[in-house]
Amino acid sequence: MWEAIVWGTCLRIAQASLQAAPFIFTGLCIMGLLHRLMGQQHTRWLFGSNSVASLLQAWVIGLLLPGCSLGAIPIVKQLRRSGIAAGTILAFALSSPLFDPLSILYGLTLSKPFTIVAFALCSLVVVTISGSLFDRMFPAIEPELSEPPATPHGIKRLLAILVVMARESVSGTAGLIAIGLAGVGLLSVLLPPGSLQRTMAHDNPWSPLVMTAIAIPAYATPMTAMGQLGSMFQHGNSIGAAFILLVFGAGLNLGLLTWIVLNYGIKKSLVWMGLMLAIVLGLSYGIERPLYPNELEAADHTHAFDTYCQPFLSSASPPAGGYPSEIWRRVRLETQPHEAAGAVILFLMVTLGEFLACLDRYWVIETWLNRPTEPTANPARRTWDVTIPGPILAGIGLATIIAFSIVGCYAYYPTPHETLDELSLAKTEALGAALTGHREHALHWIPVCESWNRRLQVGAYLRHWHLSDYHRMKARVFRDRLEVLEHMIENRDSDEEIRRQISLTSRAFLRLATAYREELSQ
Repeated sequence: MWEAIVWGTCLRIAQASLQAAPFIFTGLCIMGLLHRLMGQQHTRWLFGSNSVASLLQAWVIGLLLPGCSLGAIPIVKQLRRSGIAAGTILAFALSSPLFDPLSILYGLTLSKPFTIVAFALCSLVVVTISGSLFDRMFPAIEPELSEPPATPHGIKRLLAILVVMARESVSGTAGLIAIGLAGVGLLSVLLPPGSLQRTMAHDNPWSPLVMTAIAIPAYATPMTAMGQLGSMFQHGNSIGAAFILLVFGAGLNLGLLTWIVLNYGIKKSLVWMGLMLAIVLGLSYGIERPLYPNELEAADHTHAFDTYCQPFLSSASPPAGGYPSEIWRRVRLETQPHEAAGAVILFLMVTLGEFLACLDRYWVIETWLNRPTEPTANPARRTWDVTIPGPILAGIGLATIIAFSIVGCYAYYPTPHETLDELSLAKTEALGAALTGHREHALHWIPVCESWNRRLQVGAYLRHWHLSDYHRMKARVFRDRLEVLEHMIENRDSDEEIRRQISLTSRAFLRLATAYREELSQ
């Protein structure tokens, strides 16, 4: 029993770590740009401070920059060092992980994209009211820190950004991120496999409260949270619980809450958390009926929250080959290329940070970086050596990050032709495994099919800015067929019934592929 729980916790933490890696690296990049190029004065100008307008600025900047609640930790630390008001910092910390270009595009292809727009506006209401009240109750609590020594223009200034990123990766930020990931492990210990499948019903008044208890220690990237929201909408779950999942599940984690307590004290932290709970719960109950899609028939259960539960059944036999090999198999199959690249870069960043910490005993690299550069006597070099102010370089860097996230949308959501090819391969794996009785293999590939089905719709929407009801219907039928097949495999239905469902699922895919290819040929 305990062996399954321990190894299951390791799997959940490993999955969350890989999902967070690209966003943590992005957060370190933004922190480095603000620290070494923007400076405290220009950071205060960018974010504003101690006004309602600054809360709106922080909310807009948070929506534009890609990130997650773990990647926001190094940024909020830098904002506090820059003397930004607490309400503005907390507004950014909460809004930055909620949406990014990838998740917004995903949300716009849902059957009711207005709901996503309403959620975004509600998040603005949350950060504005909570931030304004908090700053009014506790004014002027920002520290006044001196500016770090300026680094000369040129390559040294760029190296200084890398150095501060590396040092931050092995500072207290790493401990806070570990605490945030520990929340994922805590949930997997407390929640048995599949225990949330029949929760969050629309007609259950306790759904928002139950989701609050789960979402606060949970960790979800914007894309993960948006996918879970989509599943909740499609299954007729509670809209209020979906809003809480977005705000607290994607917006907060235990590491970020720990940072808030360490910097603002228990009293102020409890006041802020109390304001957040009152406003978010009030909004969640207020939007439940107006935004609920009454045309949908509520499903009796959903797999949207299985990622928060223990992945292994304690009563079942250990996987073939043992738990470590099963964890490696799942991680290898589920990890996206950008997640693997982010993990490698973070490993190199931590290695550099540890090397610099050891090097400090003999030579501090900042001493060399901050040493003024000797003027050159070469006229040609002076002609081409253009001095660009740090804030302008920082602005270019932030704009580049936003541009890369937009370009990344086209990579993550390929053309319908490419997506159909990938979906066909995943469908073959899932249906073939179901036909031959390989349950675990089929249960792995069915969610992969569902993911590519969603990416097919978003990719088409991204290139045409329109998705017809006809194409939505074909995708919905294929998704429903997959879901029924998944339930039949889990319930160990008869082979004849499973074969019949496999046939229906295959036909649904052929109709889906034909619908999209007919549109592409026109």
